[in-house]
Amino acid sequence: MDIDEKLELCSRNVEEIITFGDLKRLFEKQAETGKNIRGYVGVEPSGKFHIAHLIWVRKVKDLMEAGIEMDFLEATWHAQINNKLGGDIEKIRVSARYLEYCLEALGVDVKTLHFKTAEELMSNLEYWTWVMKAAKKLSLARIKRSMTIMGRKQDEADQDFSMNLYPLLQISDIFYGKYNVCLGGMDQRKAHMLARDVGKALKIKFRPVGIHTPLLSSLSGESRMEMGLDKEEAMIEFKMSKSKPGSAIFIHDSPKKIAKKLAKAFCPPKTVENNPIIDLNRLLLFSQKGFVLKIERKPEHGGDLEVTSLDDLCRIYQDEKLHPGDLKSATARAITDLLKPAREFFEKNDEAAEVLEQMNKFQVSR
Repeated sequence: MDIDEKLELCSRNVEEIITFGDLKRLFEKQAETGKNIRGYVGVEPSGKFHIAHLIWVRKVKDLMEAGIEMDFLEATWHAQINNKLGGDIEKIRVSARYLEYCLEALGVDVKTLHFKTAEELMSNLEYWTWVMKAAKKLSLARIKRSMTIMGRKQDEADQDFSMNLYPLLQISDIFYGKYNVCLGGMDQRKAHMLARDVGKALKIKFRPVGIHTPLLSSLSGESRMEMGLDKEEAMIEFKMSKSKPGSAIFIHDSPKKIAKKLAKAFCPPKTVENNPIIDLNRLLLFSQKGFVLKIERKPEHGGDLEVTSLDDLCRIYQDEKLHPGDLKSATARAITDLLKPAREFFEKNDEAAEVLEQMNKFQVSR
């Protein structure tokens, strides 16, 4: 695979790369020296795995295929700071084991992906040296402005002082881990920009490349009713969340449950912007090569229809040639098929099923 092919693989279905030029230089240097490019994605173990995570899971696979050596950071102590699962570190650790099964269920080569825990990183004094270095280069005001990386608003930083440590930990994860590439959703953009700025201030030779995937919106549409939010706060409220039961589809949901959730989902007629059903098609279904959305309808309602592109889907929906109910039903069937391997994995793997049973007993906290 040549450099252009690797760049294409890294770039597909992402919102942005900061910066594309830096990423290209990494691959050029790799070609010259043979030195590995190190990348990571950090995830808080905080509850059940929903389909929005499929977006970055696919990108993990793309980056690994492009020859980037990827680590998966189980951000356990980060999750405790963020009060996930009530801040109970033992429950968070169970959730971390569950994440490993989820990645395997979704087809990630878990023998090649390197799993790291926050405990491993934080047990080394050098890690805390990076925390101090980052702290010396950032103001408290800027730290507070970065609360969106935790899925929180700026004023929530005063609830618990430890929350102010979170951005410093995320920066230290990157520099201590010597990661050239940082993968995350658009909600992680500020963390990666902080790391780049801290690196510049410390005169570190490399600038970590941020690869940011789009966020899948909540099924409920409730965030659209939020008033007085800035762009980043709206992004937090808008995205799919495991802490809002009606807003998410989990990867091991039954076909019946998927159909029920999508039947209740926000899906205004003629509207394709900020429409979660259209977003499911855009980000998860039509992003698959050769995908066809099969719509089943009675003859009096136009008969069956096969849609072969997202543009066609948006056009016929805006022209009112497709009813929201028919779109929801077709999307539910497609999502059910998409998640079938993951669902069967948890049904057939006894250890995974046992951990999932534990997860089902946990109360998810925002």
